[in-house]
Amino acid sequence: MLEGALPPAVVDLTPQAVGLAPTELVDLFESQLMSRHLDYQSRRLRARNESFYTIGSAGHEGNAVLGKLFRITDMAFLHYRSGALLIQRSKQRPGETPLYDMLLSFAASSEDPISGGRHKVLGSRTLLVPPQTSTIASHLPKAMGAAHALGLAQRLPPDGMALPKDSVILCNFGDASANHSTAQGAINTAGWAAYQNSPMPIVFVCEDNGIGISTRTPRGWIHASFSGRAGLHYLYCDGTDLLDSVRGVQAALAYARRWRKPVFLHMRVVRLLGHAGSDTEVGYRTLEQVEADERQDPLLHSARILLEQNILTAEQICELNAQIAQRVSRIAEQAIRRPKLQSAAEVMASIAPLRSDIRPVPPADHGARQALLAQEQRQLDKPQNMARLINLALADILLQYRNCVVCGEDVGRKGGVYSVTTGLVDKFGPQRVINTLLDEQSILGLAIGLGQLGYLPIPEIQFLAYVHNAEDQIRGEAATLSFFSNGQFSNPMVVRIAGLAYQKGFGGHFHNDNSLALFRDIPGLVIACPSNGADAVEMLRSCVALAHEQRRVVIFIEPIALYMTRDLHQPGDEGWTATYVGPGESTPIAPGEFGCHGDGTDLCIISYGNGYYLSRQVARELEQEHGISLRVIDLRWLAPLDEMALVEAVAPCDAVLLVDECRRTGSISEALVTLLTERAPGRHRIARITAEDCFIPLADAARLVLPDRQQIVAAALGLVRGESA
Repeated sequence: MLEGALPPAVVDLTPQAVGLAPTELVDLFESQLMSRHLDYQSRRLRARNESFYTIGSAGHEGNAVLGKLFRITDMAFLHYRSGALLIQRSKQRPGETPLYDMLLSFAASSEDPISGGRHKVLGSRTLLVPPQTSTIASHLPKAMGAAHALGLAQRLPPDGMALPKDSVILCNFGDASANHSTAQGAINTAGWAAYQNSPMPIVFVCEDNGIGISTRTPRGWIHASFSGRAGLHYLYCDGTDLLDSVRGVQAALAYARRWRKPVFLHMRVVRLLGHAGSDTEVGYRTLEQVEADERQDPLLHSARILLEQNILTAEQICELNAQIAQRVSRIAEQAIRRPKLQSAAEVMASIAPLRSDIRPVPPADHGARQALLAQEQRQLDKPQNMARLINLALADILLQYRNCVVCGEDVGRKGGVYSVTTGLVDKFGPQRVINTLLDEQSILGLAIGLGQLGYLPIPEIQFLAYVHNAEDQIRGEAATLSFFSNGQFSNPMVVRIAGLAYQKGFGGHFHNDNSLALFRDIPGLVIACPSNGADAVEMLRSCVALAHEQRRVVIFIEPIALYMTRDLHQPGDEGWTATYVGPGESTPIAPGEFGCHGDGTDLCIISYGNGYYLSRQVARELEQEHGISLRVIDLRWLAPLDEMALVEAVAPCDAVLLVDECRRTGSISEALVTLLTERAPGRHRIARITAEDCFIPLADAARLVLPDRQQIVAAALGLVRGESA
């Protein structure tokens, strides 16, 4: 009866031809059955409200071959239909309990060993599989970055992560995801690097089931799109057939390991049981189409091979299937009774965990510093602008942290748009100052992958507006990794971004973006925004130390208009410059620590960035011409805020003026008004000045939508006199 229901062979191969022993075929089939019964069990439990995830792997079980042939030292970035892959991979390490672990994840138990009950994810620290929560290709850029890290490791050893020299990266995804700009960018970047003979040992596995939720992939589309790509080695296999899958994966691995170049393995599969538990396929597919896929069920193909090779009888296959079904059901009943998360504090504990395994900051090598900065010695005692001070700080950081890498568009010979990275490539070489292609998703993905493999990346995004091309790499990938892995995985980095407005009309809204709302909305992100060069140096050092010690993701906003600013009140006063102070010779500025100028009590002005610069200019006029006693606070850090210290610093003042160069809606001034109103109700007269809810126009029109000195003076006078609130 079983034989009559089996599909015909799709390839003419034998187990011997691909080097598989009979026991290995049975082992792969067992993993496939386990994965399928997990899918069935999840849907049964969902009906009982005991499981909370029903996107399964049915039809993709051929990827068990990936779990067998890739080593557990080949880091794997997985698609969500990779149940069989992870089960098979776990068999490489004694003591793993994949069925129980995955059922704990289905049940959102706090004992789930990867996410601690925060999400159903496929991941494992012991198996080197970072958790992946989204599959719209958002994991491809970081997989590409990890592949670059493997190549870099041969020239620049990472910190604490030692993988075999011939390790490769595994990254699988679906045919629908292959169309996403993120996938296209990552694959293009991998090919771009390989085309220039830069090592990129990665196997991209496109599991092509012909449909994305309800949208059909045109027949032949994946082959036509990727078989002729420069720098990319294309291979094909039929993922419904274990033997052809082994053949294809063996060829892909052999090429990637030997040549250290990217491979695109096109694996044909089918999708069974619909997209998810709530999906009714016959609503958008014909019954004939659904049944045609069911006839190509990879489990039926595997059963056929076992029967044809006289490895198992039909009765033994049915018995194995029944045993696994009973086993999965029994384990499920145990998993659903395990503890769940019980408090907000438990849920949030992994957003930014305070780590006990702190990596100590390496000491500065003063002898090496003198040699490195010999050409700059004459200038070090002279006042410098912010751009130059950040440049010197980066040089010291690269010298001190031997695993630190600067990467971004034009950061090499050109030195960046504003010369902030000038000379670094000459001092440290192109392997540590990496010129990337023009793709922000790939720049950030490179940084995430580097961070996961023991490097400390400092990616540069040329302009704040350009982040929006790739914000999911920060929001959905970098910032969530610790949360969804219960603190087991991290991708430390300091993202340098030139931003904010006041460039005297240059560039329009693309070069004068004045919204930081996207960063402030991301849990756990540290956001620094220095207003002057001296602070920028100390804050950048603190950011790098935080990323190194606690593996945090940090955003470092550099106000473009203040890069070259030297004077505060009149030409030549040099009031906004500073001499460079080396590491260990100055006072660090810790995250959350704000600056305060003056100790007056009539008025407190709170600002940051360009707003603080304008407020400092206005402060002298208010004191000298209007007799107002005031203090000006520079927030420096937009997250985290030291709320209690800020409330205490403002407490003696009758009035508080918030000067915010960002837009009125979604700016930090909204949060500050809320803070002062809640913590000190009725204590202060409060007002705020902000930019308009508008994009920045070109030329002098830019001044019409941004705060200026006259507005600050008028608001301050009105507030002190009680004319506004």
